[in-house]
Amino acid sequence: MMKDLRRHRWLVLLLSLLLIAAACGRDSDDDPDDAGGDTGTEDTADGGDGDGGETVDPDPGITDDTVTIGASYPLSGPASAYSVISEGVEACFAGINAEGGIEMGDGVTRQVEYIITDDGYAPDQAVANAQRLVEQDEVFMILNPLGTPNNTAIRGYMNEQEVPQAFVASGASTWGAMAEEFPWTIGWQPAYPTEAAIYGEFVKQEFPDGATVAVLHQNDDYGEDYVAGFEEAIAGSNIEIIETQTYEVTDPTVDSQMAILADSGADIFFNVTTPKFAALAITAVGTSDWEPLHLLNSVSNSTASVLTPAGVENAEGVYSSTYLKDPADPQWADDEAMIEYKALAEEHGDFTVDDPFGVYGFSVCHTTRGVLESMEQPTRQAFMDAARNLDVQLPLALPGIVAITGEGDAFPLESMQLQQFNDGGWELVGDVISYEGNTPIPGE
Repeated sequence: MMKDLRRHRWLVLLLSLLLIAAACGRDSDDDPDDAGGDTGTEDTADGGDGDGGETVDPDPGITDDTVTIGASYPLSGPASAYSVISEGVEACFAGINAEGGIEMGDGVTRQVEYIITDDGYAPDQAVANAQRLVEQDEVFMILNPLGTPNNTAIRGYMNEQEVPQAFVASGASTWGAMAEEFPWTIGWQPAYPTEAAIYGEFVKQEFPDGATVAVLHQNDDYGEDYVAGFEEAIAGSNIEIIETQTYEVTDPTVDSQMAILADSGADIFFNVTTPKFAALAITAVGTSDWEPLHLLNSVSNSTASVLTPAGVENAEGVYSSTYLKDPADPQWADDEAMIEYKALAEEHGDFTVDDPFGVYGFSVCHTTRGVLESMEQPTRQAFMDAARNLDVQLPLALPGIVAITGEGDAFPLESMQLQQFNDGGWELVGDVISYEGNTPIPGE
């Protein structure tokens, strides 16, 4: 009996020693310094830098060799003039790839694979494109999708999927104003109310005794955002909107709307239109007896895509605004960044290099490259963290204009300069006007 008891005690002791050894082994395996990809994504979201040997599994769309970026643009349809933007982005990425790729913030150099889809400026097709790019092509992000209606249509889906809807090609104020509600969506260009505020201040100076305004705008959030910003800018002054006409993107012409606006005899015409309709409106004013001060929104001030089809003689004296260097402006002929842009565009692109939409595309590409170079992990969350803390010098932006975001500031570009079309080209007027950190949001 005593012998059996001693044997039992030895077995208990041996079992206890084995359990202790196993527990020590588990503690060693769970050491945070030896952690693998399971915990890395959360650390990255909090700004983790991967020190101590920590590794993170890449998100879909990114490997050790490539980062795949998707796009949805109106390659066809009523806004097809904007297709040059996608060609500019593509040519810029091609140039980067030819140089070896992008050395990203995690120390790995990757080539860019760029997939462009056509949405025809139709929101339903934009949604279908987004679903295909995310679920079938497994892109890392959708970059610079174009149009306020289209981006509004895909925003919910992109945020549900937690895929970056990056540097939206629309100046609607909602992209920055609702950054907390839609953290995976970020704009890029100056907000429409910012541009409208610049025009509002300008006309108050030009007409100190007051003036009347006639407005043509697209019948959607894009058009309404511009008008709301302008109305707030002229509030309390003697500047008054006396006639407003709208159009649908499916309309064949704006002849009837322009006839009504011309009959108003307004002192100022605020032209809030996309390229096809901008050209029609410019022609209508230029061939009529109406001689208002003509304000043209910046999204349609391309000489190649808008003013030339409208007849440059009809655009004489038109005012607009810009934040990028005009490739057709002789003052930038010896500019190093412009020379490089034109060389790369001619080598890798198939579009008119003097079209400012090409410069726009390259500048979106430059911004994206800056974010990829600074993101600390190969994850979508790391990309958005870097995009929300942006400080990128854009070589093709006007001097003094920088892409900046930060705490409480979700608008990357917030400065513009007035320009006037004279003798076949744009001439800058005055100085750069900055709303840095103070983008006007209608209703706030």
